[in-house]
Amino acid sequence: MTLVMASYILTGAKHGLLLIPSPFHYGAFTSNPSLMDNESLSDMKDHYQPSKMNISYVKDYPSIKLIIDTITSKIEFITRQRPDLEELRKQEPHMFSVIPNKFLPNSKNPCWYEEYRGNTTTDPYATNSYALYSKRFRTIFDYLRKVFWNHLYHYKGKHYRLRCLPHFYIIGQPKCGTTDLYDRLRLHPDVRFSAIKEPHWWTRKRFGIIRLRDGFHDRYPVEDYLDLFDLAAHQIQGVLQSEAAKERGKMNNIIIGEASASTMWDNNAWIFFYDNSTEGEPPFLIQDFIHASQPNAKLIIMLRDPVERLYSDYLYFASANKSVEDFHEKVAESLQLFENCMLDYSLRACVYNNTLNNAMPVRLQVGLYVVYLLDWLTVFDKDQILVLRLEDHASNVKYTMHMVFQFLDLAPLSEKQEALITKSPASNTRRPEDRSLGPMLPTTKAILRDFYRPFNTKLAQVLFDDAFLWKRT
Repeated sequence: MTLVMASYILTGAKHGLLLIPSPFHYGAFTSNPSLMDNESLSDMKDHYQPSKMNISYVKDYPSIKLIIDTITSKIEFITRQRPDLEELRKQEPHMFSVIPNKFLPNSKNPCWYEEYRGNTTTDPYATNSYALYSKRFRTIFDYLRKVFWNHLYHYKGKHYRLRCLPHFYIIGQPKCGTTDLYDRLRLHPDVRFSAIKEPHWWTRKRFGIIRLRDGFHDRYPVEDYLDLFDLAAHQIQGVLQSEAAKERGKMNNIIIGEASASTMWDNNAWIFFYDNSTEGEPPFLIQDFIHASQPNAKLIIMLRDPVERLYSDYLYFASANKSVEDFHEKVAESLQLFENCMLDYSLRACVYNNTLNNAMPVRLQVGLYVVYLLDWLTVFDKDQILVLRLEDHASNVKYTMHMVFQFLDLAPLSEKQEALITKSPASNTRRPEDRSLGPMLPTTKAILRDFYRPFNTKLAQVLFDDAFLWKRT
């Protein structure tokens, strides 16, 4: 048995916490999964052969249950204080100087015209960080350069470009089917997405994070983010500028979406940029800035049983030595770390703690859906948020997509168009080599069920839907 000793300093003024040697079957700590989430839709129809019971892990259960009981006893769902708009503006003065207070009235998207001061020889994307840091995106920007000048609006000797933010965001969660939802939605004739599926601008690039383990780069300005919506903006401008639209005051039906699955939960950067005077709780969250800049945004959340989400997350991100035993050990390590935090800090402080989150070998915190949802509900109205379950989506794609179309006020489709969207194969199903590992150990599942139960119970209460208890999965 390997003893693991680790220490970390939690945000706030309290003392550092030292992990005590554990009686569990711990291995060494591993690095946290890549922060560049790539969500997949696990095949919900897979049926695995039962794994063999490991008696030593069964013996772990009573000891781990004590840890979970301690965590449960410390859970308090306390409403956070909504920050003042002026305080938000002080944190992001440049962003708020670029995004106006009012948008064009005949577009569903938050769009506006911005003066362009370059000339025909100027490369409008020369300094775009997405283009500079990733070879994958250079083809997209090469095309944008070619068509850029054709889409400028000329008025009284000046040139203007149409700028747009998304009408809706698919904000989470990782490993819950957001990629499949994205792939189906972008087939709708009135839906456009950012040029890059997951810009991660609000959560990471805005702070200069490409991969947190690589340190900080220059912060991506909001202009770099807006550039990602230029393709959609060009099409919207075509409708707005058409003579027929001018005559009738026609509303543009094209809506823009963005699908970074880190948006709902990832506030890891806050401790490096904001004043730490709140007992370890972030004074500002991602949703504060989104709401301040576009208060009418619509948000889509796809969730799944957090127990299965965590196992899928492990299978996707673990690079070597994957096994059900290794997963069990990592769960036990993570629970002890979370318990140590909860002994001295609030639930919100632990959930948003960067040091703790990077120390945990598996991302337990991502499955605490209700903590994030309640914080989003402090700034957005409930009718602006659509919460779906992957289990329902996997069993009845047509029904789920109809809910999404209705939520986004999309026009009805022909039978052929709808069939194209609903009957296409699922995206990002589980890899064959991961399927061969089989399900997690029954003891691990029981432990995780106990851990997530109070959070699922609160989630079901908030949503008035017992399906979010995940009792039958």
